Amino acid sequence: MENKGLKVILHASAFFAPCLVPILIFVFIRDEEIKRLSIQALLFQFVMWLLVTVGGILTLTVFLAIIGIPLIIIVGIMGVIIPIIGIVKALQGSHWEYPIVRKWI
Repeated sequence: MENKGLKVILHASAFFAPCLVPILIFVFIRDEEIKRLSIQALLFQFVMWLLVTVGGILTLTVFLAIIGIPLIIIVGIMGVIIPIIGIVKALQGSHWEYPIVRKWI
C-alpha cells in the first residue's frame, strides 16, 4: 500500500512540483522500483520541457511555425495525459513506466 501511495504522489507531482518531488523520493525512499520510477518521471519532465523549448524556438521563425505550434500542442497534451494515466495505473496497482524514457533507465 505504501508503494501505491508513493506512485500516485510521484505521478501527480507533474502538476505541482515536477522536479522537486521525484528528486526527494529518489533520495529518501529505498525501494528500487520507486527509485526507477522517480528517475523516469524526472527524465520525462525534462524531455517535455526540451520539446516545448524546441517548439517555441521553431515558432519564432515564420516558416517553421507550422511545425512548432503543433509540437507545443502535442507535447502539452502529453504532459497532462501521461501523468494521469500513471495515476490511474498506480491506483489499480499495476506496473507502468513512462513512455519515451522507459528504456533509458
